[in-house]
Amino acid sequence: MAFNVADLFEHAVDAVPERTAIHCGDRQVTYRELDERANRLAHHLATRGVGQGDHVGVYSRNSIEAIEAMYAAFKLRAIPVSVNYRYVADEVRYIAGNADLVALIHERRYSDIVADVAPHIETLEHVIVIQDGSDLDYTRYADFEYEAALAAQSSMRDFDERSSDDSYILYTGGTTGYPKGVVWRHEDIWRALGGGIQHATGEYITDEYHYADQAKATDFVMIWLPATPMIHAAQWTAFMALNSGGTVVLVPQFDPAAIWLAVERHGVHLLQIAGDAMARPLLDTYLAGDHDASSLITLSSGAALFSQSLKLRYLDTFPNLIITDNIGSSESGLTGIGQVTKGSDHSDGPRVNFSKQAVLIDDDGNLVEPEPGAVGRLARGGPVPLGYYKDPEKSRAMFVEIDGQRYVVPGDYVRYEQDGTVTMLGRGSECINTGGEKVFPEEVEGALKSHPDIFDTVVIGIPDDRFGWSVAAVVQPREGATVDVAELGDHVRTKIAGYKVPRTFWILDQIERQPSGKANYPWAKKYAAANPEKARKRSTAPSGGLPGAAG
Repeated sequence: MAFNVADLFEHAVDAVPERTAIHCGDRQVTYRELDERANRLAHHLATRGVGQGDHVGVYSRNSIEAIEAMYAAFKLRAIPVSVNYRYVADEVRYIAGNADLVALIHERRYSDIVADVAPHIETLEHVIVIQDGSDLDYTRYADFEYEAALAAQSSMRDFDERSSDDSYILYTGGTTGYPKGVVWRHEDIWRALGGGIQHATGEYITDEYHYADQAKATDFVMIWLPATPMIHAAQWTAFMALNSGGTVVLVPQFDPAAIWLAVERHGVHLLQIAGDAMARPLLDTYLAGDHDASSLITLSSGAALFSQSLKLRYLDTFPNLIITDNIGSSESGLTGIGQVTKGSDHSDGPRVNFSKQAVLIDDDGNLVEPEPGAVGRLARGGPVPLGYYKDPEKSRAMFVEIDGQRYVVPGDYVRYEQDGTVTMLGRGSECINTGGEKVFPEEVEGALKSHPDIFDTVVIGIPDDRFGWSVAAVVQPREGATVDVAELGDHVRTKIAGYKVPRTFWILDQIERQPSGKANYPWAKKYAAANPEKARKRSTAPSGGLPGAAG
């Protein structure tokens, strides 16, 4: 029995071959068509020497071809490496070189970037170009055009037997530095992120035909729209849908109006996003237009902060919507799911139900007893990655052994709550120590975003003569709004303790985020250091009772 990404998809193909697998713009493919096209591409890659363990880059917006390319690699027991379509040349060069790509499949619109990058990647031997309506010159370096490559090959599914132990690589979003390639076994990543565990019970799925059999047994088809780039959560949202006989709706890149149009046109049931960076413009666009979202059942967020104030605005707008916060990372998979309801108070941070495999450890590496109020670093056991690709030092720091059990420790601090849930406090590497008190940026960001004039924000620590570090914020106001930092500080102080309230602000028209949509803390720190003259200070006074408090 093989819990392999390609096998799981093929089981669904055999169960519901004529069901629509993907809608993208005016195109659609059935499960059978998607499988046959992936087979053709796999045969083409095989003729170019691509085989087990080879790395194939996929540099594309969300598209049918992107999913075909990933499945084609899996079918050969090769490893697809998804390259964020928002990356610039230096970032693409880093990923291609670090991943040792032997082949690259990319949309034509990225030809100038690939022409710059390809000569510097010694391992890269084969490039395939997907036509996308653009007219950039790819003849400088590319071997084949995508459809021509497929047309010349067989659609037969005649590949060697695959294994649960086949390798899979997911590159991190690079929040705190260059992305790192996280190496998983197929079975482990499926269990940690792709539906191989019943999250309500923590029990493993033991039958590789489980989801395919369910798909065949029902006429109901779940419609899924992953709105984030096909590199992290969106990739596995699509795989989960396709393993279970669902239909995936793709919008090439994030466009709120296009997403609402797709929701209405295809009757989308589940919309997957990445926190406030997507949720806020989506809601603004919905409220400003005339959109039918009556089919929508679930809004699922992950990979970035989804502030409580914005969740409640969604519930006001869509009172019957189920809103979930999915907590996890490229290294850990899914570690918790939280559901937001009217009247719930998660002002300290997202509150979720822990997965069965998740625990907390203290700073000395010991397990923390699950008692209300106890704080520790999140760790996850069970199916975990093998390590980082070509980086044993960082692998040793991230993956630890406690009492004979191997754990991944992503760095998030978490608090146990009275009701059995846990509150996510924030990434320890970005924690601000101000006068001996720890402040987690995500908590402060959530409080700032509860103000009606704030569109986006990134919270950082800056050097302070008195407290060592003080809390500061780079803030993007809503269009047309004017920010009064004193009034903003007073508002935030009603949400969090005084010592957590930013004392210094930078007001910008546009905040720069990571290509993955996550907070770009290195950029914010660099901007603050380079622009001290643009800082706005609010008057502060001791808040009392805390040695590091400045309110």
